Formats: sequence, C-alpha cells, structure tokens
Amino acid sequence: MDQLLIKGGNPLRGEVQISGAKNATLPELCASLLTSGEVVLDNVPELQDVANMVKLLRSMGVVVQSSKQHSYSLVANDALTPLASYELVKTMRASVLALGPLLARFGHAKVSLPGGCVIGSRPVDQHIKGLEAMGAQIKVEHGYMLASLKPGLERLQGARITTDMVTVTGTENLLMAACLAQGETILENAAQEPEVTDLAHMLVAMGAKIEGIGTSRIHVTGVESLRGVHHRVVSDRIEAGTFLCAVACTGGEVFLKDAVPEHMDAVIEKLLACGVHIERQERGLFVKASGRPFDDLKAQSFRTTEYPGFPTDMQAQFMVLNAVASGSSKVTETIFENRFMHVNELVRLGANLQIDGKVALVQGVPSLSGADVMATDLRASACLVIAGLVAQGETRVQRIYHLDRGYEAMEAKLRALGADIERIK
Repeated sequence: MDQLLIKGGNPLRGEVQISGAKNATLPELCASLLTSGEVVLDNVPELQDVANMVKLLRSMGVVVQSSKQHSYSLVANDALTPLASYELVKTMRASVLALGPLLARFGHAKVSLPGGCVIGSRPVDQHIKGLEAMGAQIKVEHGYMLASLKPGLERLQGARITTDMVTVTGTENLLMAACLAQGETILENAAQEPEVTDLAHMLVAMGAKIEGIGTSRIHVTGVESLRGVHHRVVSDRIEAGTFLCAVACTGGEVFLKDAVPEHMDAVIEKLLACGVHIERQERGLFVKASGRPFDDLKAQSFRTTEYPGFPTDMQAQFMVLNAVASGSSKVTETIFENRFMHVNELVRLGANLQIDGKVALVQGVPSLSGADVMATDLRASACLVIAGLVAQGETRVQRIYHLDRGYEAMEAKLRALGADIERIK
C-alpha cells in the first residue's frame, strides 16, 4: 500500500497549477445522463473518485472517451441501463448523483445506497424526499433505491422543495432532475457552493431554464430535453486553500495558478488575520510566508459552516497552521460529527490539541517532530502532509489512497515547489 515519506523543513517556492474541482466534476459527469447529446468536460482532475464515476457511467452504457489529458467526452444514448450497482457505488458516495438524472430522463432507476468517506453520517433522505415531492416513488430494498414515477405520470413534476438542511449533493441531484421535470420547481434552502453554481451554469448551456443561480432559492422551469455541451470545470478551491496553508506553515512564496479568490473569501480572511501575505492577482493567488509560524503568525479560531462560511473541507488543513502558530485557538466543527479523526495523528507529531465534543482546543507549539501517521479520510490526509512538511525529521503518511481520491498528483506538485516528499510502497 502506497505511503508518503516526507522530510520537513523546506520552504515552498514557485508556481503550482490548481486542478479542476472534484466536487464539481462528479455531478457534471452525472449531468451527461440528462441528454443523448455529446457532453465534453475540460479541466477534469485525474483522481480516483473521477475514475470510479467514469467506470460507473460506462457500466450503464455511457460512451466515455478521453482524447487528451483532463478532457472527457460522454455520450449517454437512449439504450442506457439505469442501474448503479453496489460494486461500483460502494467506494464513493457521490454516485447517488446518478439518481436524479436517471429518474428524470428514463422514468426509473436502481441505484445502490452510497459508500465513501467515514467522516460522519450523510444520509440520502433529503434526495429521496425531494424526488418524491416531484412525483417519484422510491423504496429501499436490499441496499438499493428503487425509483420510478407514480402511476399516471410520464415525467417528474415541478414542486416546491425545502430541504431540512443545506445539502450540496441533494441540491445538485434535485437541480438536475428539475431540469427535465414538467412545470416549475423551486428549491429552497439550496446549497450555494461554487461547485453547485458551476453545475447550474453547465445545465443552462445545455438548455435548462434556471434562475437564482448562486443563491439559496433556485427556480427551475422544466424543458422537454437538453442538448450536449462543452464545459470547463471550475478550479478546486479546496486544493488552493490546502496549498495556501502549506506555504503559510513552511514559508516561501508560491503563485497558485487559476485559483479563484472570490470562492475562498472565508479562508483567505482567516489567513490574512493570521499574518500570511496573500495577493489576489490576475489568474490566481500569490502567497508568501516567513517559515516561522510560531514567531510571525497568530492562531485564529473559526467555525465551519455552509458556503460562503468557512468550509469543513478546510478545517483539518487550517488546524495544522493553528497548531504551529502562536497563541491558542478554538476550532468548532458544525457539519460532520466525526471530522476530528486527524487530531490524534497530529498529537503524535507533537501538536497540543484537545477535543471537547464538536470543539478542538489548539495551543500552538514552536515545532512538530516527524513520526509515522495514518490518514483517516481525504482532508485528514492533506492535513498530515502539511504537518509533515513543517515537522522536523521524517514523517511517513500511511493510507494515502484517501489523498488520491481528491488531490491530483499532490506529491509531484509539492516536489516541484521544493518539498522533500516521495511516494513509497
């Protein structure tokens, strides 16, 4: 099983290309199910989750081709089999995003309940509730969601849907389904993440009628059919934020090419408050730090919440910065109940951390020391890589298959910036 061996202490310098966003790519791949026309996606990151989604779509009969790096062509003809089997779905919870498009276009679908990260319960009940309001009947049997239209209906019907919580994949699933529903659909309490907005713009380019994009109230007027599209996936704000935290901890100066500053306001504001130098430039972000976080940076308390608040996907990475900056801080996690699993691993490296329910109490220390650590989920793995970059001596990060699910060639990008990092067996 692959591991990362990191020798800490090197500042990061140079330019890094920010990849396309995984959390935009996955629903946009599923959006190809809404049309028989060709869907071309550019700026697709080379990730395990993307490979798994492509494999799932091919299993249904979607013709998927890749003529050049980071670009895919998808054609979902009318002979599709609307089945997402457990063997392909179990590794990735985003597979549930096939449910809405399949039901909207074909009137029936069989989709396995999803698997994926173990950072907390992320139920699909909001997806089911919304689709049932649109005229679907869904029952769960033997681990599968069996979906069809209620008797007498030929298409999903527009509806007013208010989810009990803000759910990104729920918003995306219902948004895609609404595009082919008969009549008007209003999604209240909709997620506002940039990845949802990017999907909405792609759907509009396919012929969908959507208003309120980027707000918590999305209005969709259903159309008979959608056409193919050529779309570029938005840049990954979480990858960009991860590199910002890495430079803040290690020192150096790096230009993050194609990072989108307006998608990262909450993270940037906290980093600026820490004392990190960040410049918003054309085509990206420039970050500069001294490499002496305990002397020059001040820890910042924060609370994770839905966009545009501080993202839960940046909590672990920022916690490393707090762990080596001066002062004490409080990190409150409000999104997922099990997202402090990286804390014990950081303590192995010498961090001073304590957990009190949904709050992590952090007391900055002058340095960390290398040790063997184990990644427990995607963002925890990125957090441990950053910790290894700043720690004295060698750090070995195990179970990095988590990292490969969401970061494209992370060790290669870091090595190009001057980090001493290699992948080993």
